Amino acid sequence: MANRKNIIAITVLLVIGVVAWSLAAGQTVDQRGVLSGNVLSNGLVAAGAAAHEGDILVYVETITGPAVAVRANVDGVVREVLVRPGDKVRAGDILVRIEPIKR
Repeated sequence: MANRKNIIAITVLLVIGVVAWSLAAGQTVDQRGVLSGNVLSNGLVAAGAAAHEGDILVYVETITGPAVAVRANVDGVVREVLVRPGDKVRAGDILVRIEPIKR
């Protein structure tokens, strides 16, 4: 009976550990736009691309011409691009999600 309780306890701990690891591994950092405008296809980052802090991720067309809407604020891998060329975005919108590189 004690052996069975030990097996159950170890199994529960392993399941909790795997769940915690998968949640921590899947965290992403939202990259918010700083300008409003229409998203341009030129320079739009793709999902799966490597991103380094400061890299340009999205350009928008503004009144004064093309401008950087968002730059990466962490090193990592682009997991989601939430905009497409032609989309109208506003400052503060989440445009890209990056999974940070663990160091």
